Amino acid sequence: QLQLVQSGGGLVQPGGSLRLSCRVSGFTSDYYGIGWFRQAPGKEREGVSAISSGDGSTYYADSVKGRFTISRDNAKKMVYLQMSSLKPEDTAVYYCAASIIDGTYSPNDYRYWGQGTQVTVFS
Repeated sequence: QLQLVQSGGGLVQPGGSLRLSCRVSGFTSDYYGIGWFRQAPGKEREGVSAISSGDGSTYYADSVKGRFTISRDNAKKMVYLQMSSLKPEDTAVYYCAASIIDGTYSPNDYRYWGQGTQVTVFS
């Protein structure tokens, strides 16, 4: 059983930066890949980035590549999503999630989810 608790998010102007944090607690948390998803109003949940459990390989959706950076600190049981050069279209509720499958963007592959945090990019 894992628990994911998110922090961060908020309001930012276009071009700004935010960092999302996800604390992953549980005895076997190191064995899970972690993904970040987002869901805008009226849209399906989409995968944004993921980081593997083993070698820390990272994956990014084309829409955020070069702007977002995912990282994890297993000692602290934390996963981060650093978001830069934010755009209005990045506005969404962001979720972190844990999966035994590395590098997947399918929400169905993720068993454990954080509570979600709002990111709003406005002019």
